[in-house]
Amino acid sequence: MTDHRGTPPKPAHPTQRQQPLPWEHPKPTEEEVDAAARIAAITGHPAYREPDHDVDFLHREATRGVRLQLDYLKAEQGLVEHQARHSIVVFGSTRLREPETARRELANARHAAAQAPDDPALARQLRLAERRMELARYYDVGRELGRLVGMAGGGPKDSSLIVMTGGGPGGMEAANRGAYEVGAQTAGLNITLPREQYPNPYVTPGLCFQFHYFALRKLHFMKRAAAIVALPGGFGTLDELFGALTLMQTRKVPPMPVVLIGEAYWRNVFDADYLMEVGSIDPEDAQLFWYAETAAEAWSDIKTWHHSNGGKLFESEETPWTQGEAR
Repeated sequence: MTDHRGTPPKPAHPTQRQQPLPWEHPKPTEEEVDAAARIAAITGHPAYREPDHDVDFLHREATRGVRLQLDYLKAEQGLVEHQARHSIVVFGSTRLREPETARRELANARHAAAQAPDDPALARQLRLAERRMELARYYDVGRELGRLVGMAGGGPKDSSLIVMTGGGPGGMEAANRGAYEVGAQTAGLNITLPREQYPNPYVTPGLCFQFHYFALRKLHFMKRAAAIVALPGGFGTLDELFGALTLMQTRKVPPMPVVLIGEAYWRNVFDADYLMEVGSIDPEDAQLFWYAETAAEAWSDIKTWHHSNGGKLFESEETPWTQGEAR
């Protein structure tokens, strides 16, 4: 009989026991000859896996809600751990070329067209190469903007404001690259696609997140956005841009600076004046965005807008931040 009076017993080991418990060993074969095979069948069945280790279970239709939560939470925790409070979000075409690449492609297209001047396909390739050469200057604009944001505030080590892109090539790469080149942290929100999309090499390891759902990716673009800058782009850029403008138009999120780089390009892509003329948008909606040609102009405009709005871009500024976060 154990005496529980007097000195307390020595604390038990947190994980080890002196005597094993009955379930720590399988039923012996001498008691049941088929026991081992039956236990192997039980433990080998997918139903026996812990849910978070069962990938097939996590990809069922019934667990879509859990996957949505995980798509949000993993990126959120990563951004919090890197102390990324606000972002300058840069959209832009994956097809935007570096100037040197555009020059090389143009030279090749000219050579090919000269060899077969009557070939309509080669003539079209030459026209595209010429257009891409014209647009290539915007790669440098995105790169310079990344540098300016990366050097701002407390400098490259201040991650309270970071450049955030879709993590892909082209215009996104340019902005991430500029921030990378000055030693600043920079984020990329990649997306899984039927044809694999590799991240550009300038995103900070630990700040490149791969999403399954476009909706959760869009949420993270908006959640910390202090401004949106759109380089020339196609369907993807337009999707993100108009989605953001709609949120601001409806005041689902408070308005923020939206800068379209390359006025001539964007006026050809969509006609805001016509939309106002036919009553599809109001004049105040057209004031939600404006144009810029250079990185310095865009960055200066963004800072001016925030100071006029009584907000701040950096933790070191004295004026309190007033931009609401997407809920």
